[in-house]
Amino acid sequence: MTVEGGGDRAARLTGPSAEIGGGQAGVGRALAPAGRVLEEFGDVVLLTGRTIRSAVVPPYPYGGEFVSQFLFALRLVWFPLLITTVAISYGAPGLQAANFLTLFGALDRLGGFFVLAAIREIGPLITATVVAGIAGTAITADLGARKVREELDALQVLGVDPVKNLVVPRFLALMVVTGLFDIYSLLFGIFGGIAAELVNGQPLGPFWGTLFANASTTDLWGSVLKTTCFGAIIAIVCCYKGMTASGGAEGVGRAVNEAVVVSFLGFGAFNYVFTQTLLATHPQILVIK
Repeated sequence: MTVEGGGDRAARLTGPSAEIGGGQAGVGRALAPAGRVLEEFGDVVLLTGRTIRSAVVPPYPYGGEFVSQFLFALRLVWFPLLITTVAISYGAPGLQAANFLTLFGALDRLGGFFVLAAIREIGPLITATVVAGIAGTAITADLGARKVREELDALQVLGVDPVKNLVVPRFLALMVVTGLFDIYSLLFGIFGGIAAELVNGQPLGPFWGTLFANASTTDLWGSVLKTTCFGAIIAIVCCYKGMTASGGAEGVGRAVNEAVVVSFLGFGAFNYVFTQTLLATHPQILVIK
């Protein structure tokens, strides 16, 4: 009886504690993904700081690698970006907006609409998407392969800083090429609007008139600056995912997939913040002429 009573008391004491411990473990498992996200975000911020510092502090041994990465991205991206920009600009803000404006007899306002759609939003977003999907994945795969082959560790053993020699040139090259590609994308995006006007049998004079009446230097530099920042985000995320890849070829493939997804989320969130800030500081661009 004494043993049984002691066993009952032990069960009463340990039962609730076990349930509490199990509940805490369950909460810990549920919060683990959020903790990993915060940890990775902190690592990306630290990598960004190291990259910017390494880019401005001498020496500058990455000139050749910068040119190589710039030409590499240029060669890979220019044609897919051309096709994507013309197709989307012609289909979405071109034909769809033209059909809508035709209902109100205001097809001559299509040029002004292209300032809002192509120059401010679609051009930068298409550019960032194509650059992330092509150049960004190539960067992640390259650095990931070096990581799993332990080449990055070997560089550190030799006293070579991987951030200054590998991350910085890719960071700068992707920023420059993405900003330049935005201008390229805007030109071919406007070509999609011209094609939509011609398909609807309209003269191009009203299109150009409303385009230049609503376009401003703020729209242009805002678009290029925003896209350049998109390139910086893509470069940092893709370099980070590549340099932290593990698990052989499968791990590199997983890192490439994660880099694209996180890049999209990153420049999508930044686009919201940048657009809100630009509209708040330059309210005159809200007026449609």
